[in-house]
Amino acid sequence: MVHLASISNRNKPCSVKEISQKENISFDYLEKIIAQLEKKGLVKAKRGVRGGYFLSRSPDKISAGEIIKILEGTVAPVECVAHEKKYRYQCPRKKNCKTINVWNRVYQNLASTLNSITLADLVNK
Repeated sequence: MVHLASISNRNKPCSVKEISQKENISFDYLEKIIAQLEKKGLVKAKRGVRGGYFLSRSPDKISAGEIIKILEGTVAPVECVAHEKKYRYQCPRKKNCKTINVWNRVYQNLASTLNSITLADLVNK
């Protein structure tokens, strides 16, 4: 995503092969990542000989938190504090847990930080 953001002003799609080579990421692995990002609407594809992928929105409108949530499902450090039902675990010790408040604070701070960082921020660093 940072690679696509760094070239977004070129208005030219970038192939998975090019990204794979420039970012030293396995082509097969990157194809799976790009498919998830396209399915969730963060990237768009241009088909054909001069095709490839490009960001669906401006880099300053896409947060690191949004990307990680799409690829990982949650940023919760432990399952018992995840807000997403799919990842939530109902721990039988939750009512007596001495660390639940710490985990909730870690989760909230991590989510807040990731949501405050945009692709534009990462490109401009």
